Amino acid sequence: MNMLYFKYAIEVERTGSITQAADNLYMGQPSLSKAIKELEDTFGITIFKRTSKGVIVTPKGEEFLKYAKKIMAQIDEMKAMCSDDNTDKKVFNISIPRSSYIAKAVTNFISTLDEEKEIEVNIKETNSMEAIHNIIESQFNLGIIRYETIFENYFIDFLNNKDIIHDVIWEFDYLVIMSKEHPLADSEELTEDDLEKYMEVKHGDITIPYINKEGTRGADKKRERKKVIYVCERCSQFDLLSNIPTTYMWESPIPEEYMVRYNLVQKKCKTKKGNRCKDVLIYPENYSFNELEKRFLDKLYESKNSVSHIR
Repeated sequence: MNMLYFKYAIEVERTGSITQAADNLYMGQPSLSKAIKELEDTFGITIFKRTSKGVIVTPKGEEFLKYAKKIMAQIDEMKAMCSDDNTDKKVFNISIPRSSYIAKAVTNFISTLDEEKEIEVNIKETNSMEAIHNIIESQFNLGIIRYETIFENYFIDFLNNKDIIHDVIWEFDYLVIMSKEHPLADSEELTEDDLEKYMEVKHGDITIPYINKEGTRGADKKRERKKVIYVCERCSQFDLLSNIPTTYMWESPIPEEYMVRYNLVQKKCKTKKGNRCKDVLIYPENYSFNELEKRFLDKLYESKNSVSHIR
């Protein structure tokens, strides 16, 4: 049996489509279908159920793929161990939300690294579901996710089903971030009604497990404002806020140096539904942090503590 077949099956599960998986793997669809069939025949199970809307993982297939991912991760570790070129190389990988205090922690962490030694740091700013899938697929061993507490049950149930450990870093209320030139910048306290006529800048790829692939945009259209700019990149969000003084954004408390740099203010705002959020550290079950990861976590909590007084 070709060990690459495990990789093929993992990609089919991730995409939910033989066609898309074949494109991602740079191979023909018939070849991929044949490989999956050979894999199923070898182990005597049905991994995927074919439907008109794509492929669905069977209960047996889900269990099989858990082992396949562990095997592929171990193979990658063996390759790294046996590589003469990478014997002393330090690697740090993490998926994080687009959050300024977390980005500050990353900067502070990297500043502590020994530049004389070979090191590879991979920081991926992305949405919570992508961060979770990076753990599931053994791409990364560490991630941070963010969710509104009203959706907490969805996330906790999904993480438990995937055997992912979750530790709360911080629970906080979202603040409204806007330019110092915004018409509401001098207001003592804001309400949702105050924001109604202004343009909201929103993260462009928020997703929630079990709801749908479009995330909150599909799940909560009744609450959606008519004036919205969806942006995935954090610096672009800040540029919009600082240069278009009629925009605003909901965000976790931001370090003061970023507020000064982009000429912004952050304000508390009353909402009807509440705006409580959590940032949560995720990692595989039975995983032990290495020296670099422990160092990063120290900087993460230092950065969190530096903004936790902001209300």
